[in-house]
Amino acid sequence: MSESLRVTIVYEVGEDGWIIASIPEVPGVHSQGRSRDEARANVIDALRGMLELRFGAHPSSEAAPDSESLELVIAA
Repeated sequence: MSESLRVTIVYEVGEDGWIIASIPEVPGVHSQGRSRDEARANVIDALRGMLELRFGAHPSSEAAPDSESLELVIAA
């Protein structure tokens, strides 16, 4: 079975010309870059950091008995 989780990256041009990127589905995930590609890479990195901060970089050995890991893959 294959499933995917889709999120949206929203781009805005800042007053200083930088591109601001955010993911509205995940509050607090924002970043910026000098180009759209750089902003995209930076906001994906911010998402990764937010998820690792919240859930840990590695699965906990103390996970609930009825649980499973889920790997999210972000592709262009």
